[in-house]
Amino acid sequence: HRSLMPRTLDSQITVEKTPSYFVTKEAPRRIFNMSRDTKLIVVVRNPVTRAISDYTQTLSKKPDIPTFEGLSFRNRSLGLVDTSWNAIRIGMYAVHLESWLQYFPLSQIHFVSGERLITDPAGEMGKIQDFLGIKRVITDKHFYFNKTKGFPCLKKSESSGLPRCLGKSKGRTHVQIDPEVIEQLRDFYRPYNIKFYETVGQDFRWE
Repeated sequence: HRSLMPRTLDSQITVEKTPSYFVTKEAPRRIFNMSRDTKLIVVVRNPVTRAISDYTQTLSKKPDIPTFEGLSFRNRSLGLVDTSWNAIRIGMYAVHLESWLQYFPLSQIHFVSGERLITDPAGEMGKIQDFLGIKRVITDKHFYFNKTKGFPCLKKSESSGLPRCLGKSKGRTHVQIDPEVIEQLRDFYRPYNIKFYETVGQDFRWE
């Protein structure tokens, strides 16, 4: 895997991103074997919203898939959530984190709030730069909020007129979900969220 990465000088940091790493069981061991000093950055968001977003994305590619409610529950009347469905399983952050903590200390893992990344991108980027031990180069002057997309866009420089905005696949209007279903999923995730907050020492306020 290292051979696929670009050449890096001692004064540089190589960053590689893949959304599936955090939930892939083999990933912690493989990354540890490559470099036990690797710093890890994980972006997390409200697991219920994340699941609906995941479903919305899939629906845009496969319009004939079952309903969100149908995929979320093994038995809805009994409140039995189907944890084998990827969209649900990914949001069980406390479970996935256990695999990583077998190899890496918490001091090498930084958790970014997906919600605050939208409302305060400069603040979240400041924390990331501190975590990486680099100078705070990216500031609030590098962002502007795109009302059409509903997301901030990044300028390459303070004076740059060509910002980098998220692509067409981001910012879709979420599918309307029965509020009772959302409440059942909130109840399901609550113990996982609490355990996650306690483990990382950070309250993401997903209630």
